[in-house]
Amino acid sequence: MLYGRAVEQAAIDELTGAARGGTGRALVLRGEAGAGKSALLDYAAAAPMRVLRATGAEPEADLAFAALHQLLLPVTDLLDALPEPQRDAVRGALGLAAPPAEDARFLVSAGVLSLLAEAAADGGLLCLVDDFQWFDRASADAILFAVRRLHTHGVAVLIAVRDSAGLVVRDIPELRVGGLDEKSSGELLAGCSTAVPSAAVNERLAALTGGNPLALREVAGALTPDQLAGRVPLPDPLPVGAGVELFGRQVAELPESTRLVLLVAAAEGSGELGLVLGAAARLGDDSTAALEAAETVGLIIVEGSSVRFRHPLVRSAVYAAATFAQRQAVHAALAEALAEAGELDRRAWHRATATAGRDAQVADQLAEAGERARARGGFADAAAALARSAELTPEPPVRARRLTDAATAAWLGGLPGRAESCLAEARELTDDPRLLAELAQLHGRFELTSGDAAAAQRVFTEGAQRAREADPARALQMLGDAAEAAANVGDVAATVQIGRFAETYEDTDPFLRDILVGVAALHTGDAERGVPLLRGALARTDGLDRADRLLWASVAAGELGEIDSAAEYIIRAGQVARVSGMTGQLPMVLEIVARAERISGRLALGAAISEEGLALARDAGYTNSTAGHLANLAVVAAARGREADCERYAREALAIAIPHRIGLQASVASYALGILDLGLGRFAAAHGRFESLAGAGPGAGHPVTTLRSTPDRVEAAIGCGEPAAARTALAAYERWMANARTAESQALLARCRALVTEDGEEALPLYEEALRLHAGDGGSPFEEARTSLLYGERLRRAHRGGDARLPLRTALETFQRLGAEPWAVRAHDELRAAGESATRHEVDALSTLTPQELRIARLVADGVSNKEVAARLFLSPRTVEYHLYKVYPKLGVASRTELSRLVNAAR
Repeated sequence: MLYGRAVEQAAIDELTGAARGGTGRALVLRGEAGAGKSALLDYAAAAPMRVLRATGAEPEADLAFAALHQLLLPVTDLLDALPEPQRDAVRGALGLAAPPAEDARFLVSAGVLSLLAEAAADGGLLCLVDDFQWFDRASADAILFAVRRLHTHGVAVLIAVRDSAGLVVRDIPELRVGGLDEKSSGELLAGCSTAVPSAAVNERLAALTGGNPLALREVAGALTPDQLAGRVPLPDPLPVGAGVELFGRQVAELPESTRLVLLVAAAEGSGELGLVLGAAARLGDDSTAALEAAETVGLIIVEGSSVRFRHPLVRSAVYAAATFAQRQAVHAALAEALAEAGELDRRAWHRATATAGRDAQVADQLAEAGERARARGGFADAAAALARSAELTPEPPVRARRLTDAATAAWLGGLPGRAESCLAEARELTDDPRLLAELAQLHGRFELTSGDAAAAQRVFTEGAQRAREADPARALQMLGDAAEAAANVGDVAATVQIGRFAETYEDTDPFLRDILVGVAALHTGDAERGVPLLRGALARTDGLDRADRLLWASVAAGELGEIDSAAEYIIRAGQVARVSGMTGQLPMVLEIVARAERISGRLALGAAISEEGLALARDAGYTNSTAGHLANLAVVAAARGREADCERYAREALAIAIPHRIGLQASVASYALGILDLGLGRFAAAHGRFESLAGAGPGAGHPVTTLRSTPDRVEAAIGCGEPAAARTALAAYERWMANARTAESQALLARCRALVTEDGEEALPLYEEALRLHAGDGGSPFEEARTSLLYGERLRRAHRGGDARLPLRTALETFQRLGAEPWAVRAHDELRAAGESATRHEVDALSTLTPQELRIARLVADGVSNKEVAARLFLSPRTVEYHLYKVYPKLGVASRTELSRLVNAAR
């Protein structure tokens, strides 16, 4: 029976009720040991719905997916309903099949979401997670990924976590389970004893125990009825404390044989009765009788084929009371029993725990366990196994190799601190130039992903120079990494220097070499050399099927000023990354893809991709990518006139980008604030922001963002009466565009020239040329509409209102379709001033869709099945069905064919 938990019970009832009604929710129950969290989970388990349950075990905290296997085993018969990539990833994670070859982190997590959704289909599902602080990291990450995306499914999740663990569970509501009040404490004491405690005794016990239910139960069992009733003085000191000491005294009173079998159970941790009995038998103990003795005194509970301690603190007390030699013997016995059962990973960990010094054989077994964990996507747990294996490894070169692998796994598992410490230790153990090069590359990658981009650039460059002779292929890769870091910082001088280094790599990866050298040449003004190199690299892009190569092609196109071609390469890279072994790097790829979609004028899609990428970046711990997605969302919010959202996104992006010296993300966030002012007609404010952006140095600004924003800068300068500043900006833009061939790039250049042309009659043909180029290229509809708007404004000022109406009307309709509200208002006002009683058109149906709905609608319109959509977007098929159910009426369509026709017409 529960005492004094009305608030907690009401919260649980609300949670399970919502799940039965189809709405997924989660709740964290946080409290100290003995507070009654497990009892609340037991209360929840009585809800009329399907229940899955898993309890963390400290010995299994480093076994990848051990807790997930416990939770999902009862519903693995539903795996065939999942999209194939998710199904295979989950089967591999649970050890039911060979793991997929690629990095399957997000696929496993999405598969868990899909499986829970399937299990909830008939009346809802309740997942009870106890002792979450002891869940292995791979299981915890997968469960939390799913929990944050359950709102459209009838799944309730209760997570109990010990307060002292210090574990932060992000983005999930928490309910603190504290001590009972004095009245409830008295009721509990009366309920678990034969005497009613006196008011004075109750008051003292409640104060001494802090109302902790476990402590109250234990002290009630230790006191006589006369003591509870106050007729006999209480002992001094009182036998209280919801900790190891109280149970330690009970354990110490047991026979040695009982203590031994309890130690086996404590060391085993998962509660497998057969394994406990087998290991105890190896130690020469009559384990069955000993277990019965422990069960008789209430320390353990034996049910069927499992044995569990009445409370985790009993287990802690048993383990703490044993000597080091006793623990070693028990872990060795468990390892032998597990070897017979074929459970190699658990055997390896128990052998490692039983080993005091270095042991090559044990180290090898644990390293193999780490590799198996990594293959299944359990990177954090692989890191723990590999790091411990390194500790046990006698030979320094092998130890260095394992620490390097541990660092990689830790980074992929979202543990940057452990990754850095493993790297540092590995560097101290080796003088192998090839391994040192690999360590330098890893260090740089860590910095570029979550740290200081300028530091990353230095690490890559210096590492490449050291590795030039020993490993030229890796050295050139590192120069490419250095160029990527320099590009993120916005350091042109470093980019030039990197290109000069790359020039000496004549026989290594000519595609990458030519791009690095060509970019450097353009930055030094040597177009005669740089342009052919970049054009030659782009000529070799036919049939490219690697996301990283497509991204390098986008760099080449972008440096040539062909922003639209660069965007197309990036979009292709994103498509490849979703179905390749790069899914673990997807947040960074999506950051670039979202920016490309936004630059291409597909504002809603750019925002949708950034929202997806932002969630994945936060899940993976990729801090710098988080800033990139926030900055892109700020620009889209600016274009749509959502001032508060724009400022919030930009502020959050800058808070990361400035201290990490990521000039690209910082400049995009600053650009967002400028385009917000421009759209709202605050020309002087916009001009000031764009001028500041142009003057910002590496780490705060970026030359590419400055050049790309030149059309906006020119418009703002003209709008606030600064024509000289506009002409200066245009001159720099013309130099950058000198080698651009695409129609979109030339259209923007013509628009800028029209803006700075004071004579209206001379400006009009330039606008007309820009519109002709826009129309023939299939470029950005947003930029084309802005050109139409500016053309219409110039016609109206030339007193040609009748001619102005068509371009203004076209601009208005496009802005409305894109949801670019401030620009639509501006076009509407200009149209009225031109003499047309303009009425606002209905908003395009696609703009009414949420970002998630839009992504799904576009894929379905391309003929992708629901399961394939779920696989690509890391959703469950039921989530896809749920959103399509809402999309059809919003768009006024009744079939996939009609949906395809409508979406494709809007592209």
